[in-house]
Amino acid sequence: MLTPGPDKLSLRHLKFIMNDGDCITNVIKIANACIDLEYWPNHFKISFTVIILNKLSYNSPKLFRPIVLLNTLGKLIKKVIGERLQFHMVNNNFIHLSQLGDLKFKLTIDIGVIFMHIIQSGWTRNYSTSTLAFDIT
Repeated sequence: MLTPGPDKLSLRHLKFIMNDGDCITNVIKIANACIDLEYWPNHFKISFTVIILNKLSYNSPKLFRPIVLLNTLGKLIKKVIGERLQFHMVNNNFIHLSQLGDLKFKLTIDIGVIFMHIIQSGWTRNYSTSTLAFDIT
């Protein structure tokens, strides 16, 4: 969810930008300039910190959760740059085939297929095959 940051752009504004071809072209030009100049404007670095309460009680510091609100246009441009980087890394084989986390067009079913392949390959060689899975967040 995009919460307005210091630039006060809301999700509604962002949807309007995405529906206007001229606006999208200008956002892409800004992203291209950031890449070409190897520069990230200071305006995109400004942030607000907001405290969110998980409960109505103020007794424990664990109940206070700070979040950082960044410039919405900066978040959009950062996403465009990230998508491009991922595209080029995948197309140039810089990412190992077994890397599935946070990649576009990689689904949970892909992990299941890979696991089944590993297990069945072990079975054909009469190996005892097992897996250990854990999630690090």
